Amino acid sequence: MEEQNRQKPKIQPLRPPRTPPEPEAPKPRRKLPRFLVRAAATLVVLAAALCLVAVVAFRDSLNMDSVKRWFTYRSLIRSDSGRADSFPYGGDLTDTFAVLDGDLLVCSRNAISLYSGSGTQYINESVGMENPVVTTNGSLAAVYDAGGSSLYVLGQRTLVWSADDLESILSARLNKNGQLTVVTQSSGYRGSVTVYDAAYSPVMRVDLTSAFVMDAALSDDGHTLAILTVGQSGGAFATTLELYDMSYASGQYAPDLTCQLGGGVVLETRHTASAVWALGDRGLTVTAHDGRSSGVSWADKHLRRYTLSGDGFAAVLLGKYRAGSQSELWVVDEQGERRTLEINEQVLSISASGRYVAVLTGDRLDIYTDQLELYDTLDGTQGARTALLMPDGSAILISADSAGFYIP
Repeated sequence: MEEQNRQKPKIQPLRPPRTPPEPEAPKPRRKLPRFLVRAAATLVVLAAALCLVAVVAFRDSLNMDSVKRWFTYRSLIRSDSGRADSFPYGGDLTDTFAVLDGDLLVCSRNAISLYSGSGTQYINESVGMENPVVTTNGSLAAVYDAGGSSLYVLGQRTLVWSADDLESILSARLNKNGQLTVVTQSSGYRGSVTVYDAAYSPVMRVDLTSAFVMDAALSDDGHTLAILTVGQSGGAFATTLELYDMSYASGQYAPDLTCQLGGGVVLETRHTASAVWALGDRGLTVTAHDGRSSGVSWADKHLRRYTLSGDGFAAVLLGKYRAGSQSELWVVDEQGERRTLEINEQVLSISASGRYVAVLTGDRLDIYTDQLELYDTLDGTQGARTALLMPDGSAILISADSAGFYIP
């Protein structure tokens, strides 16, 4: 009975599943009128054409360098002409000047100073040098006392390394990797060349007895050492280029390649990853590591000013006579091809950096591209006696007691 009295579970009838509503058909998009489509297309074409015309017309001023200048000097207060306020550099025109990573480096017999574009002094190192000389690789600078024993390496707005016990220094050069090559006079030899790594530990030394060493430079990739010597050949002085492979571990080094460069006096040397540039009083020679060479001669002209600081070119100022205002500016590339510009004014200074060349006259600064096309002009530079270019086309103008930055 109890089992019969138990309630039987109620069974709910199954409901058929609800059918989801059918999605509504998408409404057709409303098409723009044809005349609006045509007008928009015409505007796009016109905008592209105007951009193309602007790029062609202002290709020298609207480039990556102008963008770099904007970011680098956006905090620098400038006049409408692009000149910033000048600042005293605590020296005079007998000092040695250079650009170090966008700052002004000033070297005198008593001090090494570094100034920013606004005149802030970051380095003020007391020194004692008779003949200060500066060489840079852009981000680092080597300052040495020619004929003395002191050498300083600067970078990142600080003194990186120094030595005051070297033998009589003839030259010191930094490659792009920060490796240092120093030429010294050494007892018992006609010159010694020491190569230092980026931590300034010596890794190679070459002592020469057959000829006097004039200069030496390590290639930018650090694989080849170039040594320039001067000796006698046939009763006349001759310059010789010797190339050494840096892969040798140690021992008595012998040149892998020897080239004769003629009888001129080498005044400036530059060693890229593939070639040695030797600029002398009679001409320019560019010698590749396989011995092939090119160059240009100016033996019939007087060399007034020169620089090897351009990107892939040399710039020299030549005159038919030793004095006078008439001169020619030559820009010579690695293949020995030259471009020339007649100048009928007294030139006070020339400078090169990146793809630019600067010519400073008595009242004007002209900045050219490496094709000798006029890039920018600054009038009213009276008082400026030296111009230093930076890779982005900016310049530093230096007068007797002050310096100022100019940004095109």
